[in-house]
Parts: sequence; C-alpha cells; structure tokens
Amino acid sequence: MPWQQLKVRVPEARAALVEELLSELGAVSVTLQDGEDQPVFQIDPGTTPIWRNTEVVGLFEHDVPIHAIVTELRARAHLNATDEIVTEEVADTDWERVCMQDFKPMRFGERVWICPSWETPPEPSAVNIMLDPGLAFGTGTHPTTALCLEWLDRQDLIGKTVIDYGCGSGVLAIAAALLGAARVIAIDNDPQAIIASESNRELNQITPGQLSVHLPGVEGHPQADVLVANILSGPLEQLTPIIAALVKPGGKLILSGVLSQQTQSLVDSYQEFFTMLVPVTREEWVRVEGVRR
Repeated sequence: MPWQQLKVRVPEARAALVEELLSELGAVSVTLQDGEDQPVFQIDPGTTPIWRNTEVVGLFEHDVPIHAIVTELRARAHLNATDEIVTEEVADTDWERVCMQDFKPMRFGERVWICPSWETPPEPSAVNIMLDPGLAFGTGTHPTTALCLEWLDRQDLIGKTVIDYGCGSGVLAIAAALLGAARVIAIDNDPQAIIASESNRELNQITPGQLSVHLPGVEGHPQADVLVANILSGPLEQLTPIIAALVKPGGKLILSGVLSQQTQSLVDSYQEFFTMLVPVTREEWVRVEGVRR
C-alpha cells in the first residue's frame, strides 16, 4: 500500500510546533529536512535544526483523509493561505528503504538507547529499546520524549509501579519496564496507540504481566510510584484530577508536551495535588515535575 506524504515549509522556530501537530493528527512518522531536500530523520537530544526554513514532512496511512488534515493543520498552526502544503503518494518500498538508511540508534542519559530492529545495539549491556519507524507516534527524537527518557534513565525504578498516560508508541512505558519497574501500565485513548504499544512491547520481549496496555477508564489500576504523561498542555490540564488520583502520596509526576509559555498555567493546575519542582526546558519545550502530597 502507498503512503500519503504531507510537506510544509516553516521558519525554524515553528518547526517543533508543526511536528507535534502532525503527530497528534495521526502521522505515523514525522521528519525534518532543509529546503534542498537533504533529509534529517534523527535529531539528537538538545539540538535543533540549523536551517532557517525547515520542511516538516508527515507520513500518513493511505486511507487517512489528508485534505481534512491539511485544513486542521492550517488552522491550528496559524498558517497563511500563501503557506504551501504539498501532499503526494509515496511508494511503500521507497519509504522503508529510506527509513532503514537514516534511522540510527540514539542515546538518552547514561543507560538508555533506542535502536531500530535491524541495527546491532552499540552497547549490548545497556538498556536497549528496540523501536522501528511505522507504528510509532514517538521514537525519542522529539525534545519532549527525550526529556522524559532522560528523567527515567536517572531513576531507581526497581520494584516500582509506573503509569505512562498517553503512551503513543509505548516508548516511555517500555523504557520503565526495561529499567526494572515491576509493573507498568500504559494508557491511551487512541486504538492505534494501543496496537503500536502492544507491538513494541512484543518486539522488546516484555510480558503483558509486566507491561499492560489499556484504553482510559479501565478500573482497578494501582496507584503509581511514578506517572509520566507526554501529551499536550490542554489535555494535561483537563486531566488534572484523573492523573492526580492515579499517583500515590509521595509518588512522582512527570509531565511534558508543554511549550514554555504554557508552563505556569499547567503548574497552577497541579499545585493543589502536588509539590511542583523547577521545570526543565529544552528548546521551547518543558518537562514539569511534581511530588504527590
């Protein structure tokens, strides 16, 4: 089956926002490239594209209503009518070949690596998350995912219960499981995310008993020692009482998917339930931390 590809050129400062929106609108992969079509499929944590005009490329399934996505993207990214958005079909075999060439292992913190399944992990004894482009909404390249992975890398999760709320590809849940969490609960309201997380769980040889995947509203979850939610600021604020109820007293909260200008509003929303710590910023994105009262 062919894929549908959407390209939009934006100033460097707006590339991260468009990248996040394309992911939220259902892109199975988002890449950045310069105006001369030199592809950049991987951004190392802590860096940013160097091009003044960055082309953001989203890849969608063949049956996705691409014109509706274009309309939504124009509205939410505040694109002008003159901002060109190009859509086209891409052959399946061509995309797989390009991804295999350009998607390389990435390191986060001291212990965690994300590796495509066709690559040999650079450090076999490290915590190696096997994750391929395709059924994944997050592969670690976005600053918000990197901020969460680096935080998890520094924690002692042995024997802990971890909840990944808004799990997407399951990368954070898988990281927690491989870092020693006794029980990990991955939650997402998108059935495609459930499929992706379960597929990636199997790829990493983690049992459903250690990492279970659920739609929201399933009863009987234990309260978490650690809850991580890498979504967007608006949903995080709306979910405040739900997320707070899932964290045990003294438990840790990690929120990301938050732009710097949204930080204070989000902190204010959670202060009733959590002692909030100093946020950490990378580029224009923020990781918010708290401890349950």
